[in-house]
Amino acid sequence: MNNKNDELELVWGLEAISKIIGRTVRQTHYMLSTGKIPARQIGNRWVVERGVLIRFFMEAA
Repeated sequence: MNNKNDELELVWGLEAISKIIGRTVRQTHYMLSTGKIPARQIGNRWVVERGVLIRFFMEAA
């Protein structure tokens, strides 16, 4: 039985990630490619779990 809390809410792609963090696509690409954001590259696309991304920025604040 799948519980909604057990499901990952993945954010795919530079544009979607940049909207969440409030940065331009170019700034987001730099942050992703230098490891400043906890994400992974799958093929040519970046992916991050929404909760991990939000927690990462909340800890930095």
